[in-house]
Amino acid sequence: MIQPLGKLIAIGGAEDKGTDLEKGEIHRNNLNFFELGILKRVVEEIGGIEKRIEVITTASTIPYEVGENYLNAFGKIGCTNVGLLHIRNREDAFREDYLKRIAQCDGVMMSGGNQMRLSTTFGGTNFLHIIKQRYQQEAFIVAGTSAGAMAMSNTMIYEGNAAKAHLKGEVKITTGLGFMSNVIFDSHFEKRGRFSRLAQAVATNPSCIGIGLGEDTGMIITQGNKMQAIGSGLVMIVDGHELRHCNIADIPEGNPISVENLKVHFCENGNGYLVNERKFIVEVNEGALVNKQVEVE
Repeated sequence: MIQPLGKLIAIGGAEDKGTDLEKGEIHRNNLNFFELGILKRVVEEIGGIEKRIEVITTASTIPYEVGENYLNAFGKIGCTNVGLLHIRNREDAFREDYLKRIAQCDGVMMSGGNQMRLSTTFGGTNFLHIIKQRYQQEAFIVAGTSAGAMAMSNTMIYEGNAAKAHLKGEVKITTGLGFMSNVIFDSHFEKRGRFSRLAQAVATNPSCIGIGLGEDTGMIITQGNKMQAIGSGLVMIVDGHELRHCNIADIPEGNPISVENLKVHFCENGNGYLVNERKFIVEVNEGALVNKQVEVE
């Protein structure tokens, strides 16, 4: 299989877009955003503040508000070469001016919202084809937060009540944008208690690695395989390759599932994981781990 030359940056959502010191807003547990922040890392991976970033707001129901928030957030770290693509339907996805912008930018950022809007709007379009081709053949960055991250994989969770996710049939899966075929992303993982729904998704698709992304936390994925955790929170890896028992094929819908030998790894900033080898890495690169300041009450 040919390794992509680009990188994916999957973010769990609610990324801290910068502490507003003028208003005295201090976000606990976000560990000095301007040094460790997700958006700053996205800009660094794209190549610096001069590079062109296109923000795709398709997943959101309030695209103009979301777009302005991203312009302000990127502006705080000196990145002003940012465009907004308010693509609302499949007809928009075929516009020549949008295709030209995607062909010329250095990276894209897909906002949060509803991942089904992304898959139904872009599936099979030239717009998606250009992004995927550039990701495969160039040092092109595809970043996404929340729904934008969940849509990156071929197998995509689009619905699932966390309180009922231990019951068969409560987790709904469809086809995503297909940048990776062997993973399943979930977002807002800790805050919304989504372990059970990712576990069910992996149990029904044990060839895939589940990636549960906490808020203000993400994974940088290189060569479609090597992952590095970034940000202030937790990434949970769920591996079902060695499942010994799973009753999900034999029980009626609405019944509790039973799974044996589901492996789980916890990754913090600097930890990594090799998807193909199913191997946890303590430090992705020498010096990747950082000293953290922890508030003590």
